[in-house]
Amino acid sequence: MDLTEALRSTGAVRDFRPDPVPDEVVYRLLDTARFAPNGGNRQAWHVVVVHDPAVKERLRDLYLPGWYEYLAQMEAGLTPFAAVTDHDAELAARARAPEVEARVAGAGQGFAEQFHRSPVLLVLLADLRNLATVDRDLDRYTLVGGASIYPFAWSLLLAAHEEGLGGVLTTMPIRQEPALKELLGVPGPLAVAGIIALGYPAGPRATRLRRNPVESFATVDRYDGAAFTA
Repeated sequence: MDLTEALRSTGAVRDFRPDPVPDEVVYRLLDTARFAPNGGNRQAWHVVVVHDPAVKERLRDLYLPGWYEYLAQMEAGLTPFAAVTDHDAELAARARAPEVEARVAGAGQGFAEQFHRSPVLLVLLADLRNLATVDRDLDRYTLVGGASIYPFAWSLLLAAHEEGLGGVLTTMPIRQEPALKELLGVPGPLAVAGIIALGYPAGPRATRLRRNPVESFATVDRYDGAAFTA
C-alpha cells in the first residue's frame, strides 16, 4: 500500500467480523511496530496480548463506566474529561451517567458493550522509569511522555491496515487503571497507555476520511499569526 494512501485512509474501526486473527499475524504487527520512533531508543512500551475470554469480559466491564460518563458529557455539550473545563458542569453531567447507561445499553450493543468480542485486544503499557517527561514539573497536564509510546500504537495500526485489518486505540479503561493493573498483574512503575482493539472490518474500508484543512490549525510565526497556506 502506498504510504500517503495509508496515512489518509487509516481511520478508526470499531466494528469487526467475528473471524479470529491468527497469532502469527499479531506477532507480525508487533514486529513491525517496534521500529517506531521513541526517546533515547529506550522502547518504554510493553504489550499484554489478551487471549482469555474472562479477562476480555473484565476489560469490557472496566471500559463501560467511563464510556457512559463520556456520553453524558457529550450530551451536555462538553469535551469529555478535558484538562481545561468547567468542572462543576462536568460533575453534573457525569452524575447523569446511569441515565445514559439505561438508555444506551438498552437501545443496542455498540463497540463499548461488545468490547470483549474484539478479536484482538492489546493492552499498551508505558514504563514511567524510561520516559523523558520533560514537562513533568510544569503546572499543567503532562503530555510529553506519550511521544515515546503512541507512535508505537500508530505504527501498529498502520501495519494492521496493510494486513487488511482495522482497529482503534482506546484510553477509556484507564479511568479504572488500578483495577486494570491488578487484573493484568502490572507492576507499579508502569502506566496503562491504552488498549488497541483489532479485527477484520465488518464493513467496507474507509477510503475518504474527513479532517479540518491545514489552514485551520497551522499559523505562521505566532499562534495568532496568519494561516499557513500552500
